[in-house]
Amino acid sequence: MSRSPLRAAALLLAASVLPAHAQQQTPPKEPVRDEFFWLGEINKASTVINTEQGLLDRALAPKLAQGIAKVIEAGNQPGARRPSTVITFEPLMIREAGVEVTLIHAGRSSQDMHATYRAAIMRDRLLALADQLNRTTRTMVELAATHRETVVPNYTNGVAAQPNSYGHYLLGLAAGLDRDAQRIRETYARVDRSPMGTTVLNGTSWPLDRQRMADYLGFAALVDNAYDASQIAAADLPVEAGGIVTGIALHVGGFIEDLMTQYAQSRPWILLREGGGNTYVSSAMPQKRNPGLLNGTREDASAVLSLAMGPVFKAHNIPPGMPDAKDAKANSAMIDGAAKALQGLDRILKALAIDPDRALEELNSDWTASQELADVLMRKYKLPFRAGHHFASEVVDYAKLNNIKPTDFPYAQAQAIYRKAVTEMGLPAAELPMSETEFRATLDPVAIVKSRVTLGGPQPTEMDRMLTEAKQRLDQQDAWIKEKRAKIATALAKLDADFGKLAKGSD
Repeated sequence: MSRSPLRAAALLLAASVLPAHAQQQTPPKEPVRDEFFWLGEINKASTVINTEQGLLDRALAPKLAQGIAKVIEAGNQPGARRPSTVITFEPLMIREAGVEVTLIHAGRSSQDMHATYRAAIMRDRLLALADQLNRTTRTMVELAATHRETVVPNYTNGVAAQPNSYGHYLLGLAAGLDRDAQRIRETYARVDRSPMGTTVLNGTSWPLDRQRMADYLGFAALVDNAYDASQIAAADLPVEAGGIVTGIALHVGGFIEDLMTQYAQSRPWILLREGGGNTYVSSAMPQKRNPGLLNGTREDASAVLSLAMGPVFKAHNIPPGMPDAKDAKANSAMIDGAAKALQGLDRILKALAIDPDRALEELNSDWTASQELADVLMRKYKLPFRAGHHFASEVVDYAKLNNIKPTDFPYAQAQAIYRKAVTEMGLPAAELPMSETEFRATLDPVAIVKSRVTLGGPQPTEMDRMLTEAKQRLDQQDAWIKEKRAKIATALAKLDADFGKLAKGSD
């Protein structure tokens, strides 16, 4: 989005009055937690742990630690090479610390080291996805609170079906996103397990402290079975993450398609506000305002679906241990793509323009309230539902044949249809038990929404309850994300401190 001239001028003015040192200072960037980063952390942890366990000569350890630190520092420079495999990282360590640095490779393999950084990277990506999912869901819940009493048409089988509160509709969508959040938490618990120390297939004869390694890298637990660690889990966890991504993409795409149906109408009741990159003008047709934001976000969701199928196709029909489905970059792109689609959905929700009067007009131009006739006749007057349904259906048929709206339907005609309908259903002849006032009130979309009594319905008391609980779930999810991120950060800070002491040769 381009800045306005006033905004640009304000920023320029602010920069001109700041002290020179304040203008130049930028917060230090956090290192990218990619394959290179985690190989560095694993090497740091191996050096510290093996020294403490007596597997590495304590007199040699500072030299090795200093060499590893130089490799990491060099890789963190702008534009520097950041090797992503053990066999390309190790030569850099040998160059800085000598071949003795390979003593830290006791009981290790590229198999368990790569499985570990893949798990660590996926763990980070899942937390980033959970964070964006929570932000988008919170926007949706806040919009639901704003429109808790806005009555709009809802659709089934692509056809207008019943009146509903738009807030209730949004909370239904938010419930689907909450299940996506649950799946992230469940998958995270399976990803948050350290494979380090399992070597290739069956462990090692070296007495490695696997739990200490897991603690340094911020993992909550260990992968229990050494064969599972790099041969099974490393391939099926990306498939599981793909399932989460698929669910999110389907929820995003479904909402967009529901909204897109309005763009085919000449007088929609819901649109995107123009400006801000939400819409764009047709190059040929002046009247058109194309919903670019909807199209772009739907494309992002569709791209995510294609990426989510990748791990499945890569992992099928191959023996355990093949690398096909394990690629960290491809699996990160899949998860990050879902976060991008959610960012688009967040923008859409913030850009919606809803016309409650036009929505009510739409409801009153169709017979989306007709089921209420059958419900009231059964609930209040004990008429069998199918008989009431037949009566309501005949009313609708007559109205559509004669182009009559619900608000204009002749009460006398309703009485005549009722007399005929009940006898056609094999019941004794009877008069319509509803008065004209009650008949018309029963067809009022706003009254229908407010009079619902079902647990989970759109009536004000239930909306209040569901909004409160939805916000509580979002707060709990925020706390969960912060807790997991803090655990990783604390573990890595501890590793940095202990490794720093070792590099200095101090205890």
